[in-house]
Amino acid sequence: MGESLHKIQDKVSMVSLGCPKNLVDAEVMLGYLAEKGYTITTDEHEADIIIVNTCSFIKEAKQESIDTILDLADRKHDASCRLLIVAGCLPQRYQQELAKELPEVDIFVGTGDYPRIAEIIAERNASDRQVLYTGDPNYLYDIDLPRLQSSPYYTAYLKIAEGCSNCCSYCVIPSLRGSFRSRPLQQVVDEARRLVENGAKELNLVAQDVTRYGSDLADGESLVRLIEELHGLPGLRWIRLLYAYPDGITDELIAIIRDGEKVCKYLDLPLQHIADPVLSRMNRRSSEADIRALIEKLRSAVPDITLRTSFIVGFPGETEDDFKKLLHFVEETQFDRLGVFCYSREEGTPAAEMTDQVSERVKRERHKKLMRAQARVSFKRNRRLIDTVTEVMVEGYSEETELLLKGRTSQQAPDIDGQVYITAGQANVGEIVRLKITDSSDYDLIGEIIS
Repeated sequence: MGESLHKIQDKVSMVSLGCPKNLVDAEVMLGYLAEKGYTITTDEHEADIIIVNTCSFIKEAKQESIDTILDLADRKHDASCRLLIVAGCLPQRYQQELAKELPEVDIFVGTGDYPRIAEIIAERNASDRQVLYTGDPNYLYDIDLPRLQSSPYYTAYLKIAEGCSNCCSYCVIPSLRGSFRSRPLQQVVDEARRLVENGAKELNLVAQDVTRYGSDLADGESLVRLIEELHGLPGLRWIRLLYAYPDGITDELIAIIRDGEKVCKYLDLPLQHIADPVLSRMNRRSSEADIRALIEKLRSAVPDITLRTSFIVGFPGETEDDFKKLLHFVEETQFDRLGVFCYSREEGTPAAEMTDQVSERVKRERHKKLMRAQARVSFKRNRRLIDTVTEVMVEGYSEETELLLKGRTSQQAPDIDGQVYITAGQANVGEIVRLKITDSSDYDLIGEIIS
């Protein structure tokens, strides 16, 4: 009787940090809890149970997770919250240390145990003591997942695989998420169909490496075949590929990006560096020559493709010449979108044990130089779009003023790229409209809806 009363009465609020893959996990947890009778609320102040789904990929992500936990732990004393739960990558990696340092947290749940969230809460209700559930991370959810989408209805992330087997020397993902595991193709398509039937017009395919999809399955399933299946879903307008490792991009994949009516002419390529000595120490499979040849092939086959990438500066042993090569490469190659990260020394990785670590000061200086260079590149590329007409997905009013609508083109991924400010015309949220670009800034566009 006590357990059922908790289910009826308890309100749950979720704070999800980190990447879109983490957000999908958070939505699955909410779905399981809602299915068991918990009430989901977006207001942390009225929640009986607060869950923080954490990231621990790099130092900054760990700090954000810890700060959020401490903030909510303080509020726990002043509000109605009776259970504070920390889930995801941080407890998977540091469960014992966290349990000792954060007695305010009632439950720690790792990356492989979150589907048991309702059962774990019930166990904690019965025991009234701090509990840790951080076992094998090699869980792969199936089509029966009761996912409760928290992003706007018109766009959704579709996780097609879990884990990673690339073993880059700086990365902790394999230890947090296990080896690479593809979800069965039909299960992915069925989930996609459900999302589209609920209003999603855009599906963003995510995995640690989407190009590897199907390589571990025995029946010939592949990313290209998955895209072909998704292409047939009525109502779906945009299919976007995020996190495509360069060595996995085949001619067949390039062809479907070029020819697929619903496939965004957009590719996120996490290149990480261009200097061969650094790429070798990173344990990356691509060389400078491979990367340059790939970019030339992509732009030749798909002239209007938008390329996003990310780079790490200050990796152990990165010399001034290595960095200058990277800086010149960015200026020369003219990426449409670019993220830069300072190398984060993560214990348990081969890179953390390397000598010739680069100082924090040098990392910050290199980060600043690279971002300044990219701002100039981005501004120039955006100026070229003035007077062109493109499709834009309307996302609501601008945070700056309710006099302006905002949206995204198919060349702008949610949350990580810039946006479009709409200065003339009206449209409903979630609607895709034709828009003429009239102006631009470093990262954003400005335009007017045309009939």
